[in-house]
Amino acid sequence: MKKLFLSIAIMTFSVALFAQKKVSDVASFESESIDQGKLKLNEPREVKFIVKNISSEPLVIEQANPTCGCTMGDYTKSPIAPGEKGYITAKYNAASVSHFEKHLTVKFAGIDELKSITISGDVLSPEDYDKWVAENPVKKVEVAPQTATPSNNKTKTKTKQNACDISKRQLIIKTALILAPVNGLQGLFSVCHFPCPLSFFLPFLSAISY
Repeated sequence: MKKLFLSIAIMTFSVALFAQKKVSDVASFESESIDQGKLKLNEPREVKFIVKNISSEPLVIEQANPTCGCTMGDYTKSPIAPGEKGYITAKYNAASVSHFEKHLTVKFAGIDELKSITISGDVLSPEDYDKWVAENPVKKVEVAPQTATPSNNKTKTKTKQNACDISKRQLIIKTALILAPVNGLQGLFSVCHFPCPLSFFLPFLSAISY
């Protein structure tokens, strides 16, 4: 009985060990289908599919094959590091007027599952394409002019000037209080016909008031 349980455990472990990964386990496409809209006859346009490596190991794109010869493709050849992105390009030759829907088959290394991505659109004759363009002009995105932010320099200068005026007034008041007794002393010395000893400092004290 123990051997039976042991055999079952080994088989279960082996199946889990060799279970095949799926594309969704290693890769994530930003878009799996791209509509190219209107194309002009014989003027193909290339589209690019972006794929991100969501695994913890380097991701390698082995193949990206179109399902018919009317579609060309290319892809990232070097390994894609974990968390990084690669690309797969596709281009329909637009050789005939018609609606088209073409597929590319993507094969990742170590993954048996194949991933299909799709491009589609409508090829128009030159006349019909020009008419369609005239009826559907590309709208220009208008960028609003940037409004200059008022500078705070004027406000700061005005505030500083006000502060200076207040300080100047206070200084004038203090100077007046100092000069009041000095002027009285000067008058007293004039009456006595003696030179006032503070007269020498008056020009300096008066200059402070300005």
